[in-house]
Amino acid sequence: MVVLMAGLPASGKTTLCRDLAARTSGTILDKDQIRAALFSPADIEYSKEQDDFCQHIILEAAAYLLGKNPAKFLFLDGRPFSRRYQIDEVLKTADSLHQPWRIIQCVCSDETARRRLAQQAQAREHPAANRNYDLYLKVQAGFEEITLPKMIIETDQPFEICVQRALGFLQSP
Repeated sequence: MVVLMAGLPASGKTTLCRDLAARTSGTILDKDQIRAALFSPADIEYSKEQDDFCQHIILEAAAYLLGKNPAKFLFLDGRPFSRRYQIDEVLKTADSLHQPWRIIQCVCSDETARRRLAQQAQAREHPAANRNYDLYLKVQAGFEEITLPKMIIETDQPFEICVQRALGFLQSP
């Protein structure tokens, strides 16, 4: 199954994704990690073109991994999936591989996102150097509503509640 993790920066996508992958023996393909592996720091530009290129590489890797093990849970992380074309690209790939898909959209309050971003910046724990509250607001302003079937997880809730809701969604027919 292909699981698309959608949501604004610091909405909890990666934290939830890591836990879900551990509990399902799934694999995470993270755009930010792929970018860091492909480009030297001097060549990282955080542009739409580079983001789309990295996503294309992720979809190629997904096809390879699911070709080897079609029963695998594959989590796509590191992109807000704030534009419909980004989601459509993933779903087209999933369909071509005869794989079911799910969309989990993580949301949180602006204040929670601001706090998380500040903590992550201080700890330098995120590979994307452009992550800050200004980026959060920019992505938020242009986020296109996801009208496809999805599970919205409010990550201000206790974490285990978020995990259990997401697992239930992934296991539903």
